[in-house]
Amino acid sequence: MEKMIFIDKPFVSDFLKTTIEENGFPVVKTKMAEKLGFTKGPNIINEKAAIQKAKSSKNIPIYTTSENAIGWIAEHLSDTNLPRKIDLFKDKVKFRALTKTMYPDFYFREIKPNELGNLSMENIPMPFIIKPTVGFFSMGVYKVTDPNKWKQIKEVITSEIISTKNLYPKEVLNTTAFIIEQYIEGEEFAVDAYFNASGEPVILNIHKHIFSSNDDVSDRIYISSKEIIESNIDQFSAFLKKIGKLSEVKNFPVHVEIRRDRAGSVWPIEINPMRFGGWCTTADMTYFAYQFNPYVLYFSQKRPDWKEILKNKEGKLYSIIVLDNSTGIEGNQITAFDYDLLLSKFEKPLEIRKIDYREYPVFGFLFTETKEENFFELERILKSDLKEFVTFNAFG
Repeated sequence: MEKMIFIDKPFVSDFLKTTIEENGFPVVKTKMAEKLGFTKGPNIINEKAAIQKAKSSKNIPIYTTSENAIGWIAEHLSDTNLPRKIDLFKDKVKFRALTKTMYPDFYFREIKPNELGNLSMENIPMPFIIKPTVGFFSMGVYKVTDPNKWKQIKEVITSEIISTKNLYPKEVLNTTAFIIEQYIEGEEFAVDAYFNASGEPVILNIHKHIFSSNDDVSDRIYISSKEIIESNIDQFSAFLKKIGKLSEVKNFPVHVEIRRDRAGSVWPIEINPMRFGGWCTTADMTYFAYQFNPYVLYFSQKRPDWKEILKNKEGKLYSIIVLDNSTGIEGNQITAFDYDLLLSKFEKPLEIRKIDYREYPVFGFLFTETKEENFFELERILKSDLKEFVTFNAFG
Protein backbone atom coordinates (compact mmCIF):
# COMPACT_ATOMS: atom_id res chain seq x y z
CA MET A 1 0.00 0.00 0.00
CA GLU A 2 1.24 3.50 -0.89
CA LYS A 3 1.85 5.78 2.10
CA MET A 4 3.78 8.92 3.00
CA ILE A 5 4.94 11.08 5.90
CA PHE A 6 5.32 14.85 5.98
CA ILE A 7 8.05 16.12 8.29
CA ASP A 8 7.79 19.68 9.52
CA LYS A 9 8.58 22.08 12.31
CA PRO A 10 8.33 22.56 15.23
CA PHE A 11 9.75 19.15 16.26
CA VAL A 12 10.61 15.66 15.04
CA SER A 13 11.60 13.13 17.71
CA ASP A 14 14.48 10.67 17.48
CA PHE A 15 11.92 7.93 18.08
CA LEU A 16 9.97 8.89 14.96
CA LYS A 17 13.17 9.27 12.92
CA THR A 18 14.19 5.73 13.93
CA THR A 19 10.69 4.42 13.15
CA ILE A 20 10.87 5.94 9.66
CA GLU A 21 14.33 4.50 9.04
CA GLU A 22 13.60 0.98 10.35
CA ASN A 23 10.31 0.67 8.46
CA GLY A 24 11.31 2.50 5.29
CA PHE A 25 8.32 4.83 5.53
CA PRO A 26 8.38 7.27 2.56
CA VAL A 27 9.12 10.88 3.58
CA VAL A 28 8.19 13.73 1.24
CA LYS A 29 11.24 15.87 0.46
CA THR A 30 9.76 19.29 1.17
CA LYS A 31 12.04 22.25 1.92
CA MET A 32 11.31 21.82 5.60
CA ALA A 33 12.06 18.07 5.52
CA GLU A 34 15.44 18.90 3.94
CA LYS A 35 16.16 21.47 6.66
CA LEU A 36 15.39 18.81 9.26
CA GLY A 37 17.89 16.37 7.71
CA PHE A 38 15.67 14.26 5.42
CA THR A 39 17.69 14.76 2.24
CA LYS A 40 18.51 11.39 0.69
CA GLY A 41 17.85 7.68 0.95
CA PRO A 42 15.62 5.07 -0.69
CA ASN A 43 12.55 6.24 1.25
CA ILE A 44 12.86 9.97 0.43
CA ILE A 45 10.43 10.94 -2.35
CA ASN A 46 10.35 14.26 -4.17
CA GLU A 47 7.32 16.54 -4.10
CA LYS A 48 6.33 15.81 -7.69
CA ALA A 49 6.25 12.05 -7.01
CA ALA A 50 4.31 12.64 -3.79
CA ILE A 51 1.66 14.68 -5.63
CA GLN A 52 1.36 11.94 -8.25
CA LYS A 53 1.04 9.19 -5.60
CA ALA A 54 -1.63 11.12 -3.69
CA LYS A 55 -3.66 11.80 -6.83
CA SER A 56 -3.47 8.24 -8.17
CA SER A 57 -4.18 6.45 -4.86
CA LYS A 58 -7.61 6.99 -3.34
CA ASN A 59 -7.38 7.65 0.43
CA ILE A 60 -3.60 7.17 0.56
CA PRO A 61 -2.48 6.88 4.23
CA ILE A 62 -0.66 10.11 5.12
CA TYR A 63 0.83 11.18 8.43
CA THR A 64 2.06 14.67 9.28
CA THR A 65 4.37 15.33 12.24
CA SER A 66 2.89 18.79 12.53
CA GLU A 67 -0.11 20.63 11.24
CA ASN A 68 2.38 23.00 9.59
CA ALA A 69 2.37 20.47 6.71
CA ILE A 70 -1.35 21.08 6.12
CA GLY A 71 -0.36 24.17 4.11
CA TRP A 72 1.55 21.96 1.65
CA ILE A 73 -1.43 19.61 1.30
CA ALA A 74 -3.83 22.53 0.77
CA GLU A 75 -1.59 23.96 -1.95
CA HIS A 76 -0.53 20.82 -3.85
CA LEU A 77 -3.46 18.43 -3.38
CA SER A 78 -6.29 20.91 -3.90
CA ASP A 79 -7.94 18.75 -6.55
CA THR A 80 -8.21 15.77 -4.18
CA ASN A 81 -10.73 15.39 -1.35
CA LEU A 82 -8.07 15.63 1.35
CA PRO A 83 -7.89 19.42 1.97
CA ARG A 84 -11.69 19.53 2.35
CA LYS A 85 -11.66 16.61 4.81
CA ILE A 86 -8.87 18.26 6.81
CA ASP A 87 -10.79 21.53 6.90
CA LEU A 88 -13.86 19.80 8.36
CA PHE A 89 -11.81 19.21 11.51
CA LYS A 90 -9.23 21.98 11.47
CA ASP A 91 -11.75 24.80 11.13
CA LYS A 92 -13.59 24.75 14.44
CA VAL A 93 -16.71 26.46 13.06
CA LYS A 94 -16.99 23.87 10.26
CA PHE A 95 -16.44 21.11 12.83
CA ARG A 96 -19.31 22.38 15.01
CA ALA A 97 -21.49 22.53 11.90
CA LEU A 98 -20.48 18.93 11.03
CA THR A 99 -21.52 17.66 14.49
CA LYS A 100 -24.72 19.75 14.72
CA THR A 101 -26.92 16.66 14.28
CA MET A 102 -25.17 14.99 17.23
CA TYR A 103 -25.36 18.13 19.42
CA PRO A 104 -28.31 20.22 18.16
CA ASP A 105 -28.45 22.49 21.24
CA PHE A 106 -24.73 23.30 21.43
CA TYR A 107 -24.07 27.07 21.28
CA PHE A 108 -21.33 28.41 19.00
CA ARG A 109 -20.71 31.42 16.78
CA GLU A 110 -17.89 32.88 14.71
CA ILE A 111 -16.48 36.33 15.49
CA LYS A 112 -13.88 38.57 13.82
CA PRO A 113 -11.15 40.38 15.82
CA ASN A 114 -12.69 43.78 15.01
CA GLU A 115 -15.94 42.62 16.67
CA LEU A 116 -14.24 41.86 19.99
CA GLY A 117 -14.54 45.45 21.24
CA ASN A 118 -18.32 45.73 20.86
CA LEU A 119 -19.31 42.14 21.64
CA SER A 120 -22.49 42.02 23.71
CA MET A 121 -22.55 39.43 26.49
CA GLU A 122 -26.34 39.43 26.55
CA ASN A 123 -27.19 36.28 24.59
CA ILE A 124 -23.99 34.29 25.18
CA PRO A 125 -24.31 31.45 27.72
CA MET A 126 -21.84 31.68 30.63
CA PRO A 127 -19.24 30.32 31.00
CA PHE A 128 -17.96 30.22 27.42
CA ILE A 129 -14.70 29.50 25.60
CA ILE A 130 -13.20 31.80 23.01
CA LYS A 131 -10.40 30.56 20.73
CA PRO A 132 -9.08 30.96 17.17
CA THR A 133 -11.20 29.09 14.61
CA VAL A 134 -7.93 27.52 13.45
CA GLY A 135 -5.68 26.99 16.45
CA PHE A 136 -3.02 24.87 18.11
CA PHE A 137 -1.41 24.17 21.51
CA SER A 138 -3.93 26.10 23.71
CA MET A 139 -2.86 29.36 22.05
CA GLY A 140 -5.54 32.04 22.32
CA VAL A 141 -7.87 29.75 24.31
CA TYR A 142 -9.70 31.56 27.11
CA LYS A 143 -12.54 30.68 29.44
CA VAL A 144 -14.89 33.54 30.27
CA THR A 145 -16.83 32.91 33.49
CA ASP A 146 -18.62 36.27 33.87
CA PRO A 147 -19.07 39.51 31.89
CA ASN A 148 -16.74 41.46 34.22
CA LYS A 149 -13.78 39.28 33.19
CA TRP A 150 -14.39 39.89 29.49
CA LYS A 151 -12.67 43.31 29.29
CA GLN A 152 -9.41 41.89 30.68
CA ILE A 153 -9.51 38.73 28.50
CA LYS A 154 -10.27 40.83 25.41
CA GLU A 155 -7.08 42.85 25.96
CA VAL A 156 -5.00 39.68 26.45
CA ILE A 157 -6.40 38.18 23.22
CA THR A 158 -5.56 41.35 21.29
CA SER A 159 -1.93 41.32 22.48
CA GLU A 160 -1.66 37.56 21.83
CA ILE A 161 -2.81 38.07 18.22
CA ILE A 162 0.24 40.30 17.74
CA SER A 163 2.75 38.09 19.59
CA THR A 164 1.81 34.80 17.85
CA LYS A 165 1.31 36.31 14.39
CA ASN A 166 4.33 34.68 12.73
CA LEU A 167 4.83 31.64 14.98
CA TYR A 168 2.83 29.13 12.89
CA PRO A 169 1.41 29.07 9.34
CA LYS A 170 -2.19 30.32 8.93
CA GLU A 171 -3.39 26.73 8.30
CA VAL A 172 -2.24 25.89 11.88
CA LEU A 173 -2.94 29.04 13.89
CA ASN A 174 -5.09 31.74 12.34
CA THR A 175 -6.23 34.59 14.56
CA THR A 176 -8.24 36.38 11.86
CA ALA A 177 -11.39 34.70 13.20
CA PHE A 178 -12.49 33.29 16.55
CA ILE A 179 -15.14 30.87 17.70
CA ILE A 180 -17.19 31.45 20.83
CA GLU A 181 -18.73 28.25 22.15
CA GLN A 182 -20.42 27.11 25.31
CA TYR A 183 -18.10 25.67 27.94
CA ILE A 184 -18.31 21.90 28.32
CA GLU A 185 -18.06 20.81 31.96
CA GLY A 186 -16.54 17.46 32.81
CA GLU A 187 -13.45 15.27 32.63
CA GLU A 188 -11.20 15.91 29.64
CA PHE A 189 -9.40 13.28 27.56
CA ALA A 190 -7.00 13.24 24.61
CA VAL A 191 -7.29 10.28 22.24
CA ASP A 192 -4.93 9.20 19.46
CA ALA A 193 -6.77 7.22 16.81
CA TYR A 194 -7.06 6.60 13.11
CA PHE A 195 -9.89 5.76 10.74
CA ASN A 196 -8.85 2.71 8.73
CA ALA A 197 -9.43 1.92 5.04
CA SER A 198 -13.06 1.01 5.83
CA GLY A 199 -13.62 4.19 7.88
CA GLU A 200 -13.66 2.28 11.19
CA PRO A 201 -11.99 4.03 14.16
CA VAL A 202 -8.98 2.41 15.85
CA ILE A 203 -7.95 3.87 19.23
CA LEU A 204 -4.19 3.87 19.89
CA ASN A 205 -4.10 5.53 23.32
CA ILE A 206 -6.20 7.55 25.77
CA HIS A 207 -4.78 10.24 28.04
CA LYS A 208 -6.70 12.03 30.77
CA HIS A 209 -6.00 15.77 30.85
CA ILE A 210 -5.80 17.01 34.42
CA PHE A 211 -6.09 20.64 35.49
CA SER A 212 -4.92 22.70 38.47
CA SER A 213 -8.25 24.57 38.82
CA ASN A 214 -11.62 25.20 37.16
CA ASP A 215 -10.18 28.16 35.24
CA ASP A 216 -7.11 26.28 33.99
CA VAL A 217 -7.06 25.71 30.21
CA SER A 218 -3.36 24.85 29.94
CA ASP A 219 -1.82 21.65 28.56
CA ARG A 220 0.43 20.83 31.56
CA ILE A 221 -0.32 17.12 32.29
CA TYR A 222 -1.81 14.19 30.36
CA ILE A 223 -2.02 10.79 32.07
CA SER A 224 -2.57 7.34 30.55
CA SER A 225 -3.14 4.14 32.52
CA LYS A 226 -4.75 0.70 32.35
CA GLU A 227 -7.79 2.02 34.21
CA ILE A 228 -8.17 5.12 31.99
CA ILE A 229 -8.04 3.04 28.80
CA GLU A 230 -10.26 0.17 29.96
CA SER A 231 -12.99 2.42 31.38
CA ASN A 232 -13.24 4.67 28.31
CA ILE A 233 -12.32 2.79 25.15
CA ASP A 234 -15.78 1.41 24.32
CA GLN A 235 -17.60 4.72 24.75
CA PHE A 236 -14.94 6.71 22.88
CA SER A 237 -14.90 4.16 20.03
CA ALA A 238 -18.69 4.49 19.67
CA PHE A 239 -18.34 8.30 19.58
CA LEU A 240 -15.63 8.13 16.89
CA LYS A 241 -17.76 5.75 14.85
CA LYS A 242 -20.42 8.49 14.60
CA ILE A 243 -17.77 11.06 13.62
CA GLY A 244 -16.48 8.66 10.95
CA LYS A 245 -19.96 8.29 9.45
CA LEU A 246 -20.53 12.06 9.34
CA SER A 247 -17.11 12.91 7.87
CA GLU A 248 -16.58 9.78 5.72
CA VAL A 249 -12.82 9.88 6.31
CA LYS A 250 -10.60 6.86 5.60
CA ASN A 251 -6.90 6.22 6.29
CA PHE A 252 -7.02 9.33 8.45
CA PRO A 253 -5.08 9.83 11.73
CA VAL A 254 -6.58 12.11 14.40
CA HIS A 255 -5.82 13.57 17.80
CA VAL A 256 -9.15 13.94 19.58
CA GLU A 257 -9.93 16.14 22.58
CA ILE A 258 -13.18 15.27 24.33
CA ARG A 259 -15.02 15.81 27.59
CA ARG A 260 -17.48 13.61 29.43
CA ASP A 261 -20.10 15.48 31.45
CA ARG A 262 -21.66 14.47 34.76
CA ALA A 263 -24.47 12.68 32.95
CA GLY A 264 -21.89 10.50 31.18
CA SER A 265 -22.30 12.03 27.70
CA VAL A 266 -19.25 12.56 25.47
CA TRP A 267 -18.72 16.01 23.93
CA PRO A 268 -15.95 16.84 21.44
CA ILE A 269 -13.75 19.85 22.15
CA GLU A 270 -11.90 19.45 18.86
CA ILE A 271 -10.46 16.85 16.51
CA ASN A 272 -7.01 17.57 15.07
CA PRO A 273 -6.51 16.01 11.62
CA MET A 274 -3.62 14.10 10.02
CA ARG A 275 -1.59 13.61 13.20
CA PHE A 276 -1.52 12.28 16.73
CA GLY A 277 -0.59 14.52 19.69
CA GLY A 278 1.54 17.51 18.70
CA TRP A 279 5.33 17.67 19.09
CA CYS A 280 5.56 13.83 18.79
CA THR A 281 4.23 13.52 22.35
CA THR A 282 1.29 11.14 22.77
CA ALA A 283 2.27 8.66 20.04
CA ASP A 284 5.86 8.38 21.28
CA MET A 285 4.67 8.08 24.88
CA THR A 286 2.44 5.19 23.82
CA TYR A 287 5.58 3.26 22.94
CA PHE A 288 7.34 4.21 26.21
CA ALA A 289 4.28 3.14 28.22
CA TYR A 290 2.87 0.17 26.31
CA GLN A 291 5.72 -0.99 24.04
CA PHE A 292 3.89 -0.82 20.71
CA ASN A 293 4.49 1.68 17.95
CA PRO A 294 1.35 3.63 16.91
CA TYR A 295 2.93 4.93 13.69
CA VAL A 296 3.56 1.33 12.57
CA LEU A 297 0.04 0.24 13.54
CA TYR A 298 -1.50 3.09 11.56
CA PHE A 299 0.44 2.35 8.39
CA SER A 300 -0.09 -1.41 8.70
CA GLN A 301 -3.82 -1.01 9.52
CA LYS A 302 -3.54 -2.99 12.75
CA ARG A 303 -5.33 -2.68 16.09
CA PRO A 304 -3.65 -2.78 19.50
CA ASP A 305 -4.46 -5.94 21.49
CA TRP A 306 -5.37 -3.98 24.61
CA LYS A 307 -6.18 -7.04 26.71
CA GLU A 308 -2.64 -8.32 26.24
CA ILE A 309 -0.95 -4.89 26.33
CA LEU A 310 -2.50 -3.86 29.67
CA LYS A 311 -1.46 -7.01 31.55
CA ASN A 312 0.73 -6.11 34.56
CA LYS A 313 0.04 -2.37 34.16
CA GLU A 314 -2.06 -2.01 37.33
CA GLY A 315 -1.26 0.99 39.53
CA LYS A 316 1.03 2.68 36.98
CA LEU A 317 0.46 6.18 35.60
CA TYR A 318 2.19 7.25 32.39
CA SER A 319 2.34 11.02 32.09
CA ILE A 320 3.28 13.62 29.52
CA ILE A 321 4.28 16.82 31.29
CA VAL A 322 4.22 19.89 29.07
CA LEU A 323 6.73 22.37 30.46
CA ASP A 324 5.03 25.46 29.08
CA ASN A 325 6.58 28.78 30.02
CA SER A 326 4.21 29.77 32.82
CA THR A 327 6.88 31.78 34.68
CA GLY A 328 5.66 35.16 33.48
CA ILE A 329 9.22 35.78 32.22
CA GLU A 330 9.93 36.23 28.51
CA GLY A 331 12.01 33.40 26.99
CA ASN A 332 14.74 35.80 25.85
CA GLN A 333 15.24 36.94 29.46
CA ILE A 334 15.75 33.36 30.71
CA THR A 335 19.40 32.30 30.76
CA ALA A 336 18.94 28.68 31.93
CA PHE A 337 16.39 26.00 32.80
CA ASP A 338 17.52 23.40 35.36
CA TYR A 339 16.42 20.12 33.78
CA ASP A 340 18.39 18.06 36.32
CA LEU A 341 16.53 19.68 39.22
CA LEU A 342 13.26 18.96 37.43
CA LEU A 343 14.14 15.27 36.92
CA SER A 344 15.04 14.90 40.60
CA LYS A 345 11.38 15.61 41.48
CA PHE A 346 10.14 12.39 39.80
CA GLU A 347 10.47 8.73 40.77
CA LYS A 348 10.90 7.37 37.23
CA PRO A 349 11.51 9.85 34.39
CA LEU A 350 11.37 8.01 31.04
CA GLU A 351 12.48 10.81 28.69
CA ILE A 352 13.17 14.53 28.78
CA ARG A 353 12.93 16.50 25.54
CA LYS A 354 14.45 19.96 25.71
CA ILE A 355 12.98 22.69 23.50
CA ASP A 356 14.44 26.08 22.61
CA TYR A 357 12.32 28.25 24.92
CA ARG A 358 13.50 31.41 23.17
CA GLU A 359 11.83 30.25 19.96
CA TYR A 360 8.73 28.56 21.43
CA PRO A 361 6.86 29.23 24.71
CA VAL A 362 7.79 25.80 26.14
CA PHE A 363 10.88 24.48 27.98
CA GLY A 364 10.33 20.90 26.91
CA PHE A 365 8.36 17.72 27.46
CA LEU A 366 8.85 15.14 30.20
CA PHE A 367 7.59 11.54 30.02
CA THR A 368 7.27 9.79 33.39
CA GLU A 369 6.07 6.60 35.02
CA THR A 370 4.53 7.11 38.46
CA LYS A 371 3.01 4.73 40.97
CA GLU A 372 -0.57 5.74 41.82
CA GLU A 373 0.42 6.30 45.45
CA ASN A 374 2.98 8.90 44.32
CA PHE A 375 0.43 11.05 42.51
CA PHE A 376 1.59 14.01 44.62
CA GLU A 377 4.64 14.45 42.34
CA LEU A 378 2.31 15.08 39.40
CA GLU A 379 0.11 17.38 41.46
CA ARG A 380 3.17 19.41 42.47
CA ILE A 381 4.34 20.05 38.89
CA LEU A 382 0.74 20.73 37.81
CA LYS A 383 0.55 23.68 40.21
CA SER A 384 4.11 24.94 39.66
CA ASP A 385 4.76 28.10 37.65
CA LEU A 386 8.23 26.56 36.94
CA LYS A 387 10.05 29.64 38.30
CA GLU A 388 12.01 27.35 40.65
CA PHE A 389 13.77 25.86 37.60
CA VAL A 390 14.78 29.04 35.76
CA THR A 391 17.63 31.51 35.98
CA PHE A 392 16.86 34.82 34.34
CA ASN A 393 18.23 38.22 33.52
CA ALA A 394 15.73 40.88 34.56
CA PHE A 395 17.25 43.34 32.08
CA GLY A 396 16.99 40.97 29.08
